[in-house]
Amino acid sequence: MEQNRPITLLVCALGGEGGGVLTEWLVDIARHAGYAAQSTSIPGVAQRTGATTYYIEVFPVPLAQLGGRRPVFSLSPVPGALDAIVSSELLETARQIGNGMSAPLRTLVISSSARIFTTAERMQPGDGRADAQQLLDVVKAFSREHHVFDMNAVAREAGTVVSAVMLGAIAGSGLFPFPRAAYEHVVRGGDNSAPAKLNKMAAASLRGFAAAFAAVSAPRAQAAFVSSVMAGDTHDAPPPARALSSELAQRFPPAVHDMLALGHARVLDYQDAVYAELYAARLAKVLEAERAGDPAGAQGFAVTRETARWLALWMAFDDIVRVAALKGRASRAQRVRHEVRAADEDIVKVYDHFKPGTAEFAALLPPGLARRVQAWDQRRQTRGREPWALPLKVGSHSVFGMASLRLLSSLKWLRRRGQRFAEEQVLIERWLAAVEAGTREAWALGRELALCGRLIKGYGSTNERGKHNLLHVVDELAGRTALPAPMRTDAIAAAREAALADEGGKALDAALVRHGAAPRPVQAQPIRWMKRPPSTTV
Repeated sequence: MEQNRPITLLVCALGGEGGGVLTEWLVDIARHAGYAAQSTSIPGVAQRTGATTYYIEVFPVPLAQLGGRRPVFSLSPVPGALDAIVSSELLETARQIGNGMSAPLRTLVISSSARIFTTAERMQPGDGRADAQQLLDVVKAFSREHHVFDMNAVAREAGTVVSAVMLGAIAGSGLFPFPRAAYEHVVRGGDNSAPAKLNKMAAASLRGFAAAFAAVSAPRAQAAFVSSVMAGDTHDAPPPARALSSELAQRFPPAVHDMLALGHARVLDYQDAVYAELYAARLAKVLEAERAGDPAGAQGFAVTRETARWLALWMAFDDIVRVAALKGRASRAQRVRHEVRAADEDIVKVYDHFKPGTAEFAALLPPGLARRVQAWDQRRQTRGREPWALPLKVGSHSVFGMASLRLLSSLKWLRRRGQRFAEEQVLIERWLAAVEAGTREAWALGRELALCGRLIKGYGSTNERGKHNLLHVVDELAGRTALPAPMRTDAIAAAREAALADEGGKALDAALVRHGAAPRPVQAQPIRWMKRPPSTTV
């Protein structure tokens, strides 16, 4: 480090992560150690639509050795002139690099591998997430040294906030000429007593600090963290599915086993063993069609793999029974207590808000009764009234609230007798029939039809719109046997991507027309009459 210029650090944090506290810690550490330091901040917007950045400069020579002179600091970072960037979120790290802040030959980059998805990512009907591997490649290409690990997981494990973990990473990097004891002294709040005598917040912060310090300072630990991140391994990953039974493992090729195990476990948990066997039987038909279209298995049975993924999600569709089962699980209560960092003696109250409407109740009723209930609500709406719904507030921390959730979740046997279950099975069979027929005709066509399962997502109107789009694509494009298979394959791929890119459906209609198919029929919408408020003007 040059002795005639300050050490420059840019801290990037999201709202509520303690970026301001981290900056105050660093400035206090520098001044107590006898170094000149200065910090400035640029507040960002709320939570995940932007970041709050803090710029810190520390002169690397103690004031006592400057002979009365004082360094001149800058108020804002200069692109390409930063010694280090520390960020609590991977996309924010890449964003700052994209702004030119990092110099490949100069800048040390310390970043969390965790992602807090942006508003733009969440708005996409399809998978709008930025590719984490591409972000990591950017960090590697534009840094002289980089340390990437899951700061959020370390903070959760220590029971602290991300700012303490970021401080430990900075200390472990050796960026500033301060000993570890100086950092820990400030985290303790100036209290040098034994850890057992510290308050809970300081003790937790020290645990997070120590874990991050080790992650960055120890070369072997650093390599393990980076390797796990590059491999996509995170602490938040779901537990692996149970191993397939020998019977299922023999029926399906090894290339399908991992996806099949996940899908089979999901459907089994959702309903019962009979429903899980139906899932396997449906998938076996697709596999048979793929073996006919690709006898050598040169494509890695990709059609069967994609069908296994989206079929499991569709068969385990969301309803009020499923929601109640998820909210009533003991693991959920434990996760909530962990997220709010509640101690054993703390009382945590959790209230779940539900607003089931006619569709949710009718889904569990026999078809005849369900149609009468829906017709009753339609008549109400034609008279200008709002759709019927039942707002509920359930305290899942109470005996009555948890008993209500458990009672509702026990009604999965009623699901089979309900109107929606029957309707969903019919639609699933239509999609699978198209996948099988397309795969036998041309492998690429079958794969595109299998990928159309991505259109089924969400609940309520989003789910209904996805099913409507998928079936229209199947009927209008897959069924046009007069066109060659390659043309239909391209048309289906374009229509699917258009449907995922535009929730309103205009792009899908344009893609359909462009490939010679009819646009989607206009869906009838109820007209609601509103009373004009009384005029307040004289």
